[in-house]
Amino acid sequence: MRKFPLIIAALLTLLSASAHSACVILLHGLAKSDSSMEKLAKTIEAEGFKTVNIDYPSTKHPIETLANMAIAPAVEQCGDSEAVNFVTHSMGGILVRQYLHSAEIKNLHRVVMLGPPNKGSEVVDKLGAFPGFKFAFGDAGLQLGTGAMSVPNKLGRANFDVGIIAGTRSMNLILSRLIPETDDGKVSVASTKLDGMNDHLQVPVTHVFMMKDKKVIAQVIHYLKHGVFQRADDQAPN
Repeated sequence: MRKFPLIIAALLTLLSASAHSACVILLHGLAKSDSSMEKLAKTIEAEGFKTVNIDYPSTKHPIETLANMAIAPAVEQCGDSEAVNFVTHSMGGILVRQYLHSAEIKNLHRVVMLGPPNKGSEVVDKLGAFPGFKFAFGDAGLQLGTGAMSVPNKLGRANFDVGIIAGTRSMNLILSRLIPETDDGKVSVASTKLDGMNDHLQVPVTHVFMMKDKKVIAQVIHYLKHGVFQRADDQAPN
């Protein structure tokens, strides 16, 4: 009868080794810092993953520059990890798309995006020309509109494994009036979707705080481990 505890112990060791062999790079959103992703990073690390929580000057450069500036050094920090994953908030997801548009990460595994403006944001369309917008959000902020020439809309479909979580609650009713249909206060649910995505989930959280929400964090970890979000049997992807 002793063999069953030994088998269980061996399986747990194998699962632990698998997690430790995987690296997770976290990328914050526009006008944020790595501290906004700290709770998420610590929880992911507690699950056995190696984490690299990157800080980058999101308002100082265009998206193309930021992508190379943030991602290439982060991948190097993953070292000899067997798999490289990304967890991003807002514009961080666009940086990953921009980087993968012109570069390859051979051991790329999974990407989880939180509130990404994959089709741009109407907030930028309406407020981008206002005095002070560029000062506050830089060139990268101006690149996030919904027009055909915005950076998100020029990058094409996903050719990598990506799961996307969209928020459905807003703390800013003024900005939400600029956004059609359901939104998280900055980005519409429809805009988060990306052709080629593997899974999509709506959660009743706001754009600003979604990366700190316990339910969102649990879904991020579930996707990193299983490649799908966790749902009741009768729930379909949305």
